[in-house]
Amino acid sequence: MTSIFTPLEVGALTLPNRLLMAPMTRGRGTREHLPTAIMADYYAQRAGAGLIISEAIGISQQGLGWAYATGIWSQAQVEGWRQVTDRVHAAGGRIIAQLWHMGRSVHPSFLPAGQAVSASVTTAPGLAHTYTGKQPYAPARALAVDEIGPLLETFRSATRNAMAAGFDGVQIHAANGYLIDQFLRDGSNFRLDAYGGSIDNRVRLLREVTEAVIKVIGKERTGVRLSPSSHDLGVRDSNPEALFVRAAEVLSALGVAHLELCEPPMDGTFGKSETPPVAAAIRKAFNGTLILNSDYDLARAQAALDAGQADAIAFGRPFIANPDFPARSQRGLPLAADDASTWFTQGAEGYTSYGAYVEAGGEG
Repeated sequence: MTSIFTPLEVGALTLPNRLLMAPMTRGRGTREHLPTAIMADYYAQRAGAGLIISEAIGISQQGLGWAYATGIWSQAQVEGWRQVTDRVHAAGGRIIAQLWHMGRSVHPSFLPAGQAVSASVTTAPGLAHTYTGKQPYAPARALAVDEIGPLLETFRSATRNAMAAGFDGVQIHAANGYLIDQFLRDGSNFRLDAYGGSIDNRVRLLREVTEAVIKVIGKERTGVRLSPSSHDLGVRDSNPEALFVRAAEVLSALGVAHLELCEPPMDGTFGKSETPPVAAAIRKAFNGTLILNSDYDLARAQAALDAGQADAIAFGRPFIANPDFPARSQRGLPLAADDASTWFTQGAEGYTSYGAYVEAGGEG
């Protein structure tokens, strides 16, 4: 029986346990999208994770529309992230960069000029969080075919920058309603060219982005995130199992080191899914390390490993208030509760203010 505390080889990385830290955008960067010193503290506190998957990091100004989120397209951003990775490594941890293009969910207020891009001319539902409050999303234009090449080069450049910043690899964010997910799904992709229509055509951008990243750092340091059963930001598909099994087959053939699946549980535990999970079908189609993510507790995580459903589990919210979450879990210690009102604020409160467990007096 494989314990969640058993080491795991994931491509070029050796993980001391299978309890991973999921990517979580926390809004502690600057308005110029620079990492800050407090972020180095935060990630170093959580270096006991088998692997830290960073918060989503914008690959370009065009692709980043989240207040106080960070990018990795400038030298200053690379230097800021180097401070983070140095601290994580000094604490004995491993960290990879999640590369992000938000597509149609970039509000125009984040763009110096121009318009958000997507697979097709569409508008994200709901309201965008901007520096001046919530505002309706604006229509996105369709990314032109002759813009695909420059987009791939942006992913290559971001990957080079991530490695220059000291990351141990990258994860391509192809989930949660952002640009690549907008290309994948027939509810947001109405194209009539080689990037639309059939499932293979809609998977094309994911394949080309993954190939571009692999060319820079190798398949052993490349991973991908998908969210097959989510409808985030209004992005849907009429046949998600067929689509995402095919995507998994393509990624498996490319030999990526890991595939992370973000699938909300059907029981309404947290963010109930409207679509049946397809992780079991993907498990059969993907030969690399499969990571499951969505509101697991330790018992449910271990059960998934016991059943052969996954090789590792990524946890998000438990890491917010429990920087030493793996150690607490292994020792059966109680977990602290997080304060949701501080998830996306800019200060230390609710970010680095949570301490490790202190044996004599409870929370540190």
